[in-house]
Amino acid sequence: MSDPATTSAADATPPQGGWGDYLELTKPRLSMLSVITAMVGYLVVDAPWAWGHFLATMIGTSACAGGVAALNQWMERDTDAKMDRTSDRPIPSGKVPDGAAFVLGWGLCMSGLALLFSFASALAATFALATIITYLAWYTPAKRWSRWSTEIGAIAGAFPPLIGYAAAHGGVEALGWVLFGILALWQIPHFMAIAWTYREDYGRVDFPMLPVRDRSGRSVALWSLVNTVALIVVCLLPSLWGDATWIYGSVTLALGVWFLIRAIAFTRVEGRDQSARKLFFASIIWLPLQLGALVVDRLFLL
Repeated sequence: MSDPATTSAADATPPQGGWGDYLELTKPRLSMLSVITAMVGYLVVDAPWAWGHFLATMIGTSACAGGVAALNQWMERDTDAKMDRTSDRPIPSGKVPDGAAFVLGWGLCMSGLALLFSFASALAATFALATIITYLAWYTPAKRWSRWSTEIGAIAGAFPPLIGYAAAHGGVEALGWVLFGILALWQIPHFMAIAWTYREDYGRVDFPMLPVRDRSGRSVALWSLVNTVALIVVCLLPSLWGDATWIYGSVTLALGVWFLIRAIAFTRVEGRDQSARKLFFASIIWLPLQLGALVVDRLFLL
């Protein structure tokens, strides 16, 4: 017969994390978004192609994004433990020790910055550093005290296209800032839809974001709509000033109308929860189609 004390001690021992738990700590899907948007920034530049330079930019961006994700989870381990959607993450579940997450996060960030500075460009590394600082020193703390935390996070999440653009071009022109604007504005309806869906979870840890404070959802939906309209306008700018063809402009209008319909549906009281989920999925589909249209237009049509 087993010793009850031994059994109790074994049950109290936290599960040991494997490589998959450490990978999860880097939020690979979110980090991949940073890499893809950095790639878009790189590809829209009319510059000589160099595989080594391109790969160094992508790997450096990926390391920085993964490091930021790990450090974000290290900073939010207390609130993550209290929310249903995050309680099973590697740190609150005990699969990855706090110290290991801290070391992994900073190791990835420093490695990524060194790679970008040495093999991409100093400006690309500067934009990566801006991502790290705004995400960890501004956005993550702001989630605990500011209604504007989502907008602050949108700024932090909009830097990756500038990393790629600066690496390929050596500087940043108007088109690079358009990409920055697209990413910043897109994140508002995208994350408002998420936050509305999980508003009870966020309210449990007293995050004062708009979907928690606006119980009716009216302001949440209107703010999503305003940013969606602004997003469509910004997406059309390359065609208006000659950095893209009318074909890109036509695709942008079609995609914009579809996205706008989803944002308008979110403003209706009836079925708002369902509309939020549809807006979220629409945003996921819209972004690669919109950015892909710009890349194809710049590479093959302009």
